[in-house]
Parts: sequence; C-alpha cells; structure tokens
Amino acid sequence: MTDIKLMLQKLDTLVIFRSIKKDAALAKLISTLEKLRAGDKDGALKEYCAFTAELYEEDTSLSQYMLRLVKEDENIYILRRGEGSQISRQIEECLASELYTLEELSRIPCDELIERIGFDGFMPRYEIEPLDFSKIYADRVHSVNRHGYGIYAKYHVFVVKDGDIIPVKYPDGIRLSQLSGYEQERQEVIDNTLALLRGKPANNVLLYGDCGTGKSSSVKAIANEYAERGLRLIELKKKQLHEIPNIVRRISRNPLKFIVFIDDLSFTEDDDDYAALKAILEGGVSSTASNLVIYATSNRRHMVRETFSAREGDEVHRNDTMQEMLSLSERFGLKVVFRKPDKKLYLSVVRDLAKQYALDIGEEELFLRAEQYALERGGRSPRAAKQFVEYLKGVEND
Repeated sequence: MTDIKLMLQKLDTLVIFRSIKKDAALAKLISTLEKLRAGDKDGALKEYCAFTAELYEEDTSLSQYMLRLVKEDENIYILRRGEGSQISRQIEECLASELYTLEELSRIPCDELIERIGFDGFMPRYEIEPLDFSKIYADRVHSVNRHGYGIYAKYHVFVVKDGDIIPVKYPDGIRLSQLSGYEQERQEVIDNTLALLRGKPANNVLLYGDCGTGKSSSVKAIANEYAERGLRLIELKKKQLHEIPNIVRRISRNPLKFIVFIDDLSFTEDDDDYAALKAILEGGVSSTASNLVIYATSNRRHMVRETFSAREGDEVHRNDTMQEMLSLSERFGLKVVFRKPDKKLYLSVVRDLAKQYALDIGEEELFLRAEQYALERGGRSPRAAKQFVEYLKGVEND
C-alpha cells in the first residue's frame, strides 16, 4: 500500500515540476490523498470522482496522462536545455528525484484508492502502466528541437490575443497531398521552409495573386506537414503587426522554428501598419531571430490600395512617395505568384479533387459541369473547384 503521508510530502518538495500540481485532474488526485490522510472518506469520495471526471476528459490512463503533463511542462530545466544553457548538478539531481516521485504517483492503482475510501457502490476506475518517466523525459529533452515544450509541445498552430500567444486547439487540417496544381510555386515555399528547419538562412515570403488560388492553404498545409519536425505557425491579423517584436522576444531562444503568418495583407496609403511592417522587414527579423520567418499572402502585389486622389497634390517628391508605398513587396526575400488558373489547370484540379472525394461521375460530365459552375461563380480557381467537388459529393446518392 502507498504511504500517503510520504507521497504528499514528496509532492510538496516539487520545484521543477511544481506547476503541474495546478492541473485540474492532478489537483483533485492530490486532494483525494489529502482527504484520505485526514480520515475524511466522504470528502475523498467526492474528490476521487471529481479527479476521474477530469481524467476522462483526456484519457483513462493515469500514467499516460501524467506523462503528458511532464513532457509538456514548461519549466526551468527544459527552458535552459532548449536555450542550450549549462545545467547545474543541483538541478539535474532535483529533476531525477521529481521524475521518480511523479512516476510513483502515476502508478497508484485505482483499486487501492477505492478500497481506502470504502464505498460500496459503483466507483469509476482508471488504468496505470509501467512507464519509465526518466528515460522518456530524457528522450524528449534530446529531441526538444522537434517536439518543443510547454504549449508548443502540445499544439502547433497559434494566434495572438491581448498580447499572448494562444494555441488553436482545432486548426485547419489541410495537408499538401490534398492540394492540386501550383506545384512549382508551392515547392519554392517548401524549400524555403526546409532551409529554416535545417537552421540555414531562410527568407520572408510573400505569396500574392488571385483570390482562391491556394495561397493561404499552402502555408497552412506546410505548417501541418512539418509540425513533427519542429515547425510552428503563429497567425497574426494585420492590426497586430505591432506585436511582432514582442513575439520575436518571446520565441527567439525557443529551439523550434516559427512561421509568423499574415493572411490577406493590404494597406491604405496612410496606414500606420504599413510603416510598422516595412520597419520590421527592413530591420531583418531573421537577423534577430534565426528561428522565425514571416509568410504573408496578398491579392495585390503592391499591397497598398492606391487611389486617384493620392496622385494629386503639390508634394515635390510625390513620385518618390508613391514609389515608396508601392515597394513593400520588394522587401520580402522571396515572392511567389499564384495566378488564376487557365482551363487546363482548373480541370486538372477538379479531376484530382474528384479522385480524393471518390466521386462516381464520368470525366466528360465532370468537366462540363465544372466549367458551368465556374462561369456561374465569377471564374476558375482552385477554390471554385473544391466547392464544386464538395457540392457534387454532398448531393451524390449513397
């Protein structure tokens, strides 16, 4: 039987992994032990059931659940290892002791707790497994540049809200294998991303061209494809461009690689955000954070909405000013054009998507209806092709 008093004392000594005691399920488990230690069986019953309710939200195995907490914890040890800093002997000894304590806790069988509580009715149960926390954690530390730590270990797509980097729990799951056409254009972006992942110089990238040609989908698919190799994506809205320096400071020492993604970028001629992005690109974000690049998409190459009134006035250097506003795209090291597809490319995309969706329709009829669909919706594009194929799949008889 577990020495509950000793286990609680060991948990009180946690330093490196102290924060995981705040986890809802683990906090309820510890509270269960505290109630049992105090002889409060009714209280222990309530806490135990609350603990299993929290556990069931993620897993039925206490061992696997706790191991995930350990692997995803952002603590002083993993931060220093991620930065390549020297680790003192005292911290190494502390880590070894705490991993053993948490492994012990993860192996307390539910039957033991149920017996101590002594309730005759039904009690929810959980599983335990003989996992070696020390070995598994050592492996994780060794590959921290691929798996990361903290929220970056659990998620790979993020947004910025109120200055904080927030994970997206259910990101768009598009994969490169689902995209058809524009292979050459997409490969340029892939090659640049692979350079980033290999620690080589990588460019900030502008993907521009017609609506619905797959610019945003390409960036998201690349982020999904290489997440297991240590790639993370942080999506920014145009009005959040001023957050980039703060993001750089927060992730510049992170062992993972990051894409800061700005979708559908455009400005008016007096837009303050234009000046902010221009300063960032001229300052060379990559020079201050070698693990970060900016990927932006735009339906406009120049990205500045120029009006006829902007051409008027008596400014002596008006032409120089207009040229300056129209030259932001030149500050991206790599520019990739996604042009509206011709008929051949459009129908090729339709054919590939029809195969992916397993449509039961002849090619001649498929192409005829696809052309009609595009004409009704303003022209050909990969987006129109996808909408068309999904429409056919939706009305297809089972």
